[in-house]
Amino acid sequence: MLTIFYILAAMSVICALCVVFSKNPVHSVLFLILTFVSISAQYILMNAQFLAIVNIIVYAGAIMVLFLFVLMLLNLSTNTEPQKSSLVKLMAAISGGSLFVVLIASIKSTLVFSGGTQAPLTDIGLVKNLGKVLFTDFVVPFEVSSILFLAAMVGAIMLGKKEITNPTN
Repeated sequence: MLTIFYILAAMSVICALCVVFSKNPVHSVLFLILTFVSISAQYILMNAQFLAIVNIIVYAGAIMVLFLFVLMLLNLSTNTEPQKSSLVKLMAAISGGSLFVVLIASIKSTLVFSGGTQAPLTDIGLVKNLGKVLFTDFVVPFEVSSILFLAAMVGAIMLGKKEITNPTN
């Protein structure tokens, strides 16, 4: 189990670095999709299936397709891209370095406080338990939101519907 985590973590980091350093924007989006898939696999290892499914559907599915369409519609080339000044590059390096320092400090403090012990697995992230809580404790807000979604769908259909003109007039 630990080796699978290390493989997925390495895949996440490598794909994230490929997103940043890739010259082609379409390749960057594809590497970002691979990053999201590896993070979803890590969610499954943490017994959080709902987060994994939502991550795949929302981020890797919908948002990345939107990014690809926008990139294809923009038709970027090296002639149209603005050149970044050295001040912007310096600020980016400082921001990235400070983020790295905060990450290392948080990992170090987590290992000190937890004593290096692993927490027992629970059933918190399971879809079955989420459904039980959603349909028992939060049934009224769930039903109200379903009515709201139904009204939004009917409104979208009515707005998108073409008016039929009478040809006899």
